[in-house]
Amino acid sequence: MTLYPAIDLKDGKAVRLTKGLMESAKIYSDEPWELVKKFEEMGAEWVHLVDLNGAFAGEPKNLEQIVKIRQNCSVKLELGGGIRDEATIKKMFEIGIDRVILGSIAVKNPQFIKDMASKYRVAVGIDAIDGFVAVEGWGEVSSMRATDLAREFANAGVDAIICTDVGKDGTLSGVNVEFTLDIARASGVSTIASGGVKDENDIEALIMTGEVDGVIIGKAYYEGTIDLPKMFKLLGKP
Repeated sequence: MTLYPAIDLKDGKAVRLTKGLMESAKIYSDEPWELVKKFEEMGAEWVHLVDLNGAFAGEPKNLEQIVKIRQNCSVKLELGGGIRDEATIKKMFEIGIDRVILGSIAVKNPQFIKDMASKYRVAVGIDAIDGFVAVEGWGEVSSMRATDLAREFANAGVDAIICTDVGKDGTLSGVNVEFTLDIARASGVSTIASGGVKDENDIEALIMTGEVDGVIIGKAYYEGTIDLPKMFKLLGKP
């Protein structure tokens, strides 16, 4: 089980949202790179970054901070938010991002994802509201079921699927294990759980399934409901 500490970038600051609502943003740091460095020192192998402004704008908007993070930290970085074309993907890898997350484009053009996965290290972000895929920074809900979208990427060469239950995101109400399992089984792809993680019981529940490879931890760390250094030690991280 890989733990992915998460940082959402909004207006150059590290924030967390509740249920994806931009107006719910709570600022946790004016210098996101310092947080990433802290995660690295705890033993994180990866850090999960989302450019919130970019997700709504359809193009990256926090590049200055992303570059600063890369220059100051050696941990692996995955980045999502507003990455919709190959030129942007290429730019992210040139900056030093280790894996890009493609979300909204997966619904509109799944073939594009498959093409990109043959050239770059790509994760697909599947975000769902009541089981249906949410797009455009979760501002819209499509008519596609999340499991149908996951099935589309079986044997497509993608690195991972990151599945988020939007209704739980940032609520500390517990991760949706069943939803995560549905996505993992539909796709057969390495699956990372996201949304609602509260404490180590959630991580234990995901480990017990034997079918989930990672979990994204955001508000649980910032609000102190999970002891992240302890979790890294328990999972055999330095």
